[in-house]
Amino acid sequence: MNATPRVIIGLSAVVVAASGKGPELLLSGSPGAIGLPFGSFDPIGHRTFELAVRDFVTSQTGFALGYVEQLYTFGDKGREAPVADMGQSSDADRVVSVGYIALASSIVEGQRRAGVWADWYRFFPWEDRRSTAGMRALDLLMPDLNAWATTTERQSRVAMAFGLHGQSWQESQVLDRFELLYEAGLVQEAQRDRANSHGSVAPALERAYVGEPLVSDHRRILATAMGRLRAKIRYRPIIFDLAPVRFTLSELQDLVEALSGVKLHKQNFRRTLERSGLVESTGAMHAETGGRPAMLFTRSSTSRQAGASGLSLPLAKR
Repeated sequence: MNATPRVIIGLSAVVVAASGKGPELLLSGSPGAIGLPFGSFDPIGHRTFELAVRDFVTSQTGFALGYVEQLYTFGDKGREAPVADMGQSSDADRVVSVGYIALASSIVEGQRRAGVWADWYRFFPWEDRRSTAGMRALDLLMPDLNAWATTTERQSRVAMAFGLHGQSWQESQVLDRFELLYEAGLVQEAQRDRANSHGSVAPALERAYVGEPLVSDHRRILATAMGRLRAKIRYRPIIFDLAPVRFTLSELQDLVEALSGVKLHKQNFRRTLERSGLVESTGAMHAETGGRPAMLFTRSSTSRQAGASGLSLPLAKR
């Protein structure tokens, strides 16, 4: 007799912090099975989804979350997307993934020891258009994508997602790009899910430019979080939730570039900041900049007001 299908609610947390290396991500698991902190919601033991995800993060990494917000709920069936797997579910079960996002302004040493922190571009190398390595990954991906895009509809989708043929690159479309790569079978999760559906073992992909896989549908959830953060930079002063209390304008620009994955025009970025009223001078100087001492700034009271706007991103010419 077949078991009654169940609805399983999986909760995952994308915890992001900024460091001198760029945006870093808190991970859990063991070698070969790395993913986001996650677990199944227990309707008896957990009073709310948020309390449950806080418990999972702390128990798996030792990290205590501050502010969190719900990111997205993935419950669709039959779509070309990484398969959610809670480890103890059957093919008949329906897994609903609920993602949360949390920001940490810095990683203190005790926090770094508590969990595994990794550069998020390890998993999405083509999303870093600032670096030679990121642009090289994108160049290597395109022949594979073009070989898959044998129809006009596919070619149009690739052009829109990757900014080709007169289309502009939209840094927030991280999920669209990842799901195209999954559909084209170019990422390890696609190989894994297709092998599982046939009861076989997925072949290892030797192409480093497709990024490292994560368990379950966690790279899809991470892509959603990256896109959400990148979009929010433009319409909310969220960048200050990741910045230190005091910073130079160069340090703030470096942080915005690291999150968005694009290079910005220095003078235009500073003019944008001046017009926005989001920062104010502290009156102190930073003497360790390697050249002339630079003014230290902090976020202004304007940036803390409800409805405060974000930053425009004046791109540098390539």
